Amino acid sequence: MSFLMNPNDALYPRLLEPKVREVMADTPVALIAGPRQAGKTTLVRQLADQDIRYLTLDDETTLLAAKEDPIGLVRNLNRAIVDEIQRAPGLLLAIKKSVDEDRRPGRFLLTGSANLMTLPTVADSLAGRMETLTLLPLSQSEIHQSRTNWLDAVFFGKIPVAQSPAIGQELVESVVRGGYPEVLTRTTQRRRTAWIRQYLAALIQRDVRDITGIDKLSSLPQFLAALAQVAGQLCNYSKLGGQVGLDHKTAAKYVTVFEQMFLLRRVEAWAANRLNRVIKTPKIQFIDSGILSALTGLTEESAQKDRNMLGKVFESFVFGEILKHATHADGDYRIYYYRDHDKYEVDFVIERADGDIVAVEIKAGATISSNDLRGLHRLVGLAGKQLKMGILLYDGLEVLPLGERLCSAPISCLWG
Repeated sequence: MSFLMNPNDALYPRLLEPKVREVMADTPVALIAGPRQAGKTTLVRQLADQDIRYLTLDDETTLLAAKEDPIGLVRNLNRAIVDEIQRAPGLLLAIKKSVDEDRRPGRFLLTGSANLMTLPTVADSLAGRMETLTLLPLSQSEIHQSRTNWLDAVFFGKIPVAQSPAIGQELVESVVRGGYPEVLTRTTQRRRTAWIRQYLAALIQRDVRDITGIDKLSSLPQFLAALAQVAGQLCNYSKLGGQVGLDHKTAAKYVTVFEQMFLLRRVEAWAANRLNRVIKTPKIQFIDSGILSALTGLTEESAQKDRNMLGKVFESFVFGEILKHATHADGDYRIYYYRDHDKYEVDFVIERADGDIVAVEIKAGATISSNDLRGLHRLVGLAGKQLKMGILLYDGLEVLPLGERLCSAPISCLWG
């Protein structure tokens, strides 16, 4: 499967671009991390000017040079883009040496299809010299060319109004497709699913081995499929691993691998006392709802029959959209979930660095009942003034007040 630059990516202006330019203006090394085929190569080439050299480690000759003689490769580079740096992480030490000798900002622009900061020795090698930004698959804001940041808006007390609102089948289609640029060019569900399956197979066969050194890859596809079935649920490694013959330690290791590849994310529990969070069980959330749909077999046609799975995929879709807004927001945000011993739950609790929170509950339907608000009402009492707003996102068009600091809003307000 080819991982070359996709010309279709250029059709969508990326909201991360201004932040990348800011980093390059005052920092020697900028790293854009994110999954393959999310548009990193297209973005860095758009940012490149005439005096910057482009190198990709997907080229086997360049990769060999990076592994065999990293200092020699970097020595004569004035300014450079290095694409897919995770294929030769040892090159980072040569870049460190170069920038220690020449600390001009914007010298190196790197991309990586794995979270390099979780790799041994890498986190410290460029400390103070490199800033990392995350580019995920296209957000609905980018697809619809809206520049409003949803997180910054709701923490300011405003719910954006979608310029291209979507409900019903149109919304389901957006959810099932997800945000990979190549998927958006496929005109049928069958062709979209075929691309995603080839994409996942290529990641496992190529990048997982590069990053982790895991040789026995045969159980990874089955384990990923098992994780898809429990998306949005508490993560029980023993139970999950047992389904495909893995012990709990190996299952936890494989979840970490999939996190490094930007396929999913563990979401920690929120508690009013931050010290209490570390003992809670995390949930698994997939970052792209299109990948989750393909893994679970959910299609635009089957969505109306399988409402339970549709709800899980809607939750993944909203999680991915919030996460994408966080990558280019002015504020610093973290995403949690809430669940207490009385089984009151809220899908997402978004906390700003100053401790203020916004709570989000998701309803994959157009009708709202009082039962849908149980968790939000509990959180109002628990969080007190910390809670700026509680929002029930649903498949509708109207923003409606639902009580003290609570309201319902269309899911499509995410791209207002």
